[in-house]
Amino acid sequence: MPVEFIGIARTADASETITEVGPAVQPDYLYRLACRHEQSGFDRVLVAHSSSSPDGFTVADQVLNATTRLGVLLAHRPGFVAPTIAARKFATIDAFHPGRIALHVITGGDDGDQARDGDFADKTTRYKRTDEFLDIVKLEWKSEERFDYDGDFYRVAGAWSSLRPEGGHLPVYFGGASDDAVRVGGKHADVYAFWGEPLDGIRQRIAQVRAAAVAAGRSIDRFSVSLRPIAAATDTAAWERAHQILELAQEQAAGFAGRRDTSQAEGSRRLLRFAAAGDLHDKRLWTALSRATGAAGNSTALVGSYEQVAESLLDYVAVGASTLLIRGYDPLADAAAYANLIRLVHDQVGDDIDSYRARVAA
Repeated sequence: MPVEFIGIARTADASETITEVGPAVQPDYLYRLACRHEQSGFDRVLVAHSSSSPDGFTVADQVLNATTRLGVLLAHRPGFVAPTIAARKFATIDAFHPGRIALHVITGGDDGDQARDGDFADKTTRYKRTDEFLDIVKLEWKSEERFDYDGDFYRVAGAWSSLRPEGGHLPVYFGGASDDAVRVGGKHADVYAFWGEPLDGIRQRIAQVRAAAVAAGRSIDRFSVSLRPIAAATDTAAWERAHQILELAQEQAAGFAGRRDTSQAEGSRRLLRFAAAGDLHDKRLWTALSRATGAAGNSTALVGSYEQVAESLLDYVAVGASTLLIRGYDPLADAAAYANLIRLVHDQVGDDIDSYRARVAA
């Protein structure tokens, strides 16, 4: 199994440092961004979700039609679409693009963001609902016979789909740092996703998730880490760019009067604690954490030459990551530049992560 690389799909040119100009959906930009990721060697792009984002299923279909190999990791929040319907929506995309769609379960860590779409359940309740949602989605994907389900949040009678993915399953990625998230993700995830914490933090998180999986009678051996590489030909050039990015991010955020980091997500709070404790100050492990940038700034960046950043990415592979979700602050340009990182990592790991980890351990 080689290292999997995931980038980001956007429908318009925007980031913490780039002010969006024009409509929220600019098809030509999305097509160019998707093709650039494919050319750079990415395996998938993430179609993210928020209470203001365009419809993810439509965006995913557009990305898949614009490319020939690139896959999509489609973020989905349980609670707004019935699980049987959501299962068929994913299975339908898979029927047109076999093996190229995966489900990324985002339960939602912020009450305010949930409320904007009419969901007023608390966080613990949302995770209980997600558990039932995934129970039903998986049954819809694999059941050749009609099935019933009677839960606290969902009831179905005689459910059955004429459309099922090959093998009765699609990959399920799962994110969340709370105890509830680990419990539900341990039960359902094929790939568990983390923010880019220091290596000891990732080791700890992997152990927690694996323990939750064992408690659910299964195992998980695939983990994802999300990072924001800032790489250049030299270490000096990379740090110059890093400081420029921070300045631009702060300038852009200054336009949002009173904006503060109010995220309730446990992953964001963990990053803030690491930053406050000085655990993110390694020269190649840098964070643009600032109250001015708000929750969007809670992203860990690796700064250095391409070789140095690739070395840091390999450190995450060595401690257990099999997927690296990397995105930059200039989406189109960074998607092209990251081809260097992807090549350097693949050159070291090859197609056998276990052998690579054994070599590193020795």
